[in-house]
Amino acid sequence: MDGPDSSAVGRHWYSSATDDDVDPPDEGPPLEQIESTFVVSETRREDETLLYVGTPLVSPESMMRELWSVFRESGYEARLTVRDGRYVIVAEPTRLGIGGIPWTNILLFVATVVSTLFAGSMWYYIDPFSNPTEIWRAWPFTAAILGVLGVHEMGHYLMSRYHRVSASLPYFIPIPTLIGTMGAVIKMKGRMPNRKALFDIGAAGPLAGLVATVGVISVGLHLPPVPVPDALLNNPDTVEIQLGYPPLLEFLASAFDQPLYRNDPTRDVNPVVIGGWVGLFVTFLNLIPVGQLDGGHILRSMAGSVQQTIAAIVPGALFALAGYLYYVGDHSLNTVTIWGFWGLITLFVAAAGPAQPVHDEPLDPKRFALGVVTFGVGLLCFTPVPVMIVG
Repeated sequence: MDGPDSSAVGRHWYSSATDDDVDPPDEGPPLEQIESTFVVSETRREDETLLYVGTPLVSPESMMRELWSVFRESGYEARLTVRDGRYVIVAEPTRLGIGGIPWTNILLFVATVVSTLFAGSMWYYIDPFSNPTEIWRAWPFTAAILGVLGVHEMGHYLMSRYHRVSASLPYFIPIPTLIGTMGAVIKMKGRMPNRKALFDIGAAGPLAGLVATVGVISVGLHLPPVPVPDALLNNPDTVEIQLGYPPLLEFLASAFDQPLYRNDPTRDVNPVVIGGWVGLFVTFLNLIPVGQLDGGHILRSMAGSVQQTIAAIVPGALFALAGYLYYVGDHSLNTVTIWGFWGLITLFVAAAGPAQPVHDEPLDPKRFALGVVTFGVGLLCFTPVPVMIVG
């Protein structure tokens, strides 16, 4: 660890040459709460970060499980490091608020609005290149997609605030695809205090997003279909994009007695239904039980370390699904590539490992049962062939 530097801006020492005379920082937990497991020899402040140098009285893992809660109650996120052979507790302020104007989030959101309008215009058979001023007419599609994605991520965010875990606002990801986005994410900045918080934060997104998705689909099914232009119907070179409808969407269409226009080449479902389809697909993908995906959080809280064993199987299962659809189902490479792509993603996500709660007690029965239901509902959002390109 570096020696004292009186010329450094924002850096202050509160320490003595002996272990018996240590001046604590003005903020942070009292030293007597720390020294039951960690004998402090020096304290230091670098801007808003507090550093405690000392010697653990128990194993470092046990010590940090106890002291993490002590620091948390004082508004700090603590972690243990070793510098120059000495143990150092680094305590950084926990920030639960937004903290200024989130320009990055805003700019990404605006860019995603534009990209989804661009993609949505094609579902309305509006040429965004020859009629760029007409893409605003795709606003229902954009509202549907951003609505389900936003509700999903805000479920995570609000539950993070409830459990006092620092998290960012959603970052929307614009990308030129059939739907104009790769979804949205929030960045978790703090450790999970226990399995209860891990479960609540992990499950809140899919469950909240699913409620929004069901609402969007219900509205979209009652909106008028979109007529296919005659120029496309009479063109033998037309490429058709067909979506595979998951069981939950099929159920809603049947319950409302609304058609999905599979056998009617002259009409397509309203693009708002496509926005709901995106919500179902995103829900399934997020519930894949690997690493720090929502499903990984939920399964880690339910099954403990067994989650990593299950997660190791998932990439192979997705590769196997792609192979089965290609070799046995006789689907095109374009159709099955999506599962190969997600096989690679889950391979890396699983290798990174799941979140590790500070206090790792078993989950209560009610949450365990809700977890089983959540995974069950996730299966209702699955379709083996999400997108098929014909022609």
